[in-house]
Amino acid sequence: MTLTGNLFIIILSHLDSHLHTPMYFFLSNLSFLDLFYTTSSIPQLLVNLWGPEKTISYVGCMIQLYFFLALASTECILLVVMSYDRYVAVCRPLHYALLMHPQFCQLLAVASWVSGFVNSALHSFFAFWLPLCGNRQVDHFFCEIPALLKLSCVDVHANELTLMVTTSIFVLVPLILILASYGAIARTALRMHSANRIQKVFGTCGAHLTVVSLFYIPAMCIYLQSPTEDSQDQGKFIALFYTVVTPCLNPLIYTLRNKDVRGAVRRLLGQV
Repeated sequence: MTLTGNLFIIILSHLDSHLHTPMYFFLSNLSFLDLFYTTSSIPQLLVNLWGPEKTISYVGCMIQLYFFLALASTECILLVVMSYDRYVAVCRPLHYALLMHPQFCQLLAVASWVSGFVNSALHSFFAFWLPLCGNRQVDHFFCEIPALLKLSCVDVHANELTLMVTTSIFVLVPLILILASYGAIARTALRMHSANRIQKVFGTCGAHLTVVSLFYIPAMCIYLQSPTEDSQDQGKFIALFYTVVTPCLNPLIYTLRNKDVRGAVRRLLGQV
């Protein structure tokens, strides 16, 4: 379902010229990201749940950790970029074409991907050099920083501090920017005289805020506290939200009541 939904958004945005807008450009990036996000963690998760061999090599664990962190960090920044796009569309509509021109949108997308992969490289480097104790059983569905820190034989306070600082940069600061954007959008929308425009604004922005809540809140619960303080079973359950639930629901949330997408589907079917 995750693969089908995200592929549907990518293909539809590419084929229909009416969807060649910044909003759907960023949404295609998010769908592309979710495709890789799911494939970096879910296969190993399924093996650990139902497979006979519940093991992963150390190198395999580090590779999974790197791509998981890179894609998660990229999504954090991309969600901010998408909220900025909505802010400009609603609050500064006359300047939208000037502010969100294609080259700038591409630059924002590239910056999101690069920052995510750089952040992941930092954490993966520190995790790679951590000496692990004799029991190398990762009590988790997949390789994640908090679970790996619990296996270390040395003091990991420096790693925990680095994790909290970068989490604040990639989760807390983006969330504040998103809420500020939607605060401005809400004020502008309430001054509109057209009920249809208000409904469209809150419909589009409501979908994005739902995705933001499903992704950021679980991530903060895991990464803004010391790994030694949280319950591992609780951590596993929360991790399912940003690894399985959010990528699966994103296509539904963004397209279920979206008139642009329904119109694009009708046009595409009419050409067949």
